[in-house]
Amino acid sequence: MSETPTSPLKPRVHSFWNSVPCGTRDLDCEPGTPEFFAALERRRDEMEPYIREFAEFERWKGKRVLEVGFGAGVDFIRFARAGAEAHGIELTEAGKGLVDKWLEREGLSADTRVSDAENLPFEDNAFDLVYSWGVIHHTPDTEKAARELLRVAKPGGQIRAMIYHKPSLVCLQAYIVYGIFRGKPFRPLEDIIANHIESPGTKAYGIEEARRLFAGASEITLQPKLTCHDLRITRRTSLPRFLENALPQRWGWFLLVKAVK
Repeated sequence: MSETPTSPLKPRVHSFWNSVPCGTRDLDCEPGTPEFFAALERRRDEMEPYIREFAEFERWKGKRVLEVGFGAGVDFIRFARAGAEAHGIELTEAGKGLVDKWLEREGLSADTRVSDAENLPFEDNAFDLVYSWGVIHHTPDTEKAARELLRVAKPGGQIRAMIYHKPSLVCLQAYIVYGIFRGKPFRPLEDIIANHIESPGTKAYGIEEARRLFAGASEITLQPKLTCHDLRITRRTSLPRFLENALPQRWGWFLLVKAVK
């Protein structure tokens, strides 16, 4: 879903995430305090423990790493702790402010910028790893953002990203609630996702659609991942967590992308 330069969508996306940076909702701690950052990390590991294996933070010691859309910064901090030359962009001032404070508290150095996934402020062929977890499906021109991830990676460098997966349990839940229960059984799934899942204009992709997004890669693997989000019944009620591994992964809301430029 590409938008024209005058589209109001991107400011709405900015406003959504600037008001509540990703991962910070419902944290009962003062933002920017040590307790707040510790709670952020605990929540990340509780809800999405597979990120550590996917990102391989320690692997990138001494390497140039760019995170596109670092949000509240848990993954970004872990790259910096592991000794990567960490660079990151974030659409929101709130996210950057949190991460800068976290870096200062831990005595870490990194390059953080408020910028746009569709127009990365870096030269071609600059990074050993370009990482983006759950971000580019929120920007209006996701196709351009995917090209940007590839553009700034070094030849032979890696892109590791997570985008939302269309044939998933989350999508089924959304269709039941916002399609069937509202008397609109023929409402397009794309419209439901764009209007009712997180920021305005959110998108999800099938395997072949995702492959086309990263068509410039020399190698690519795509792996659906069933998550705790797929098991949610209400915001605070979910099915047992063991079902994350017991149910077919092809129904997962997350699509893990590993590509080589």
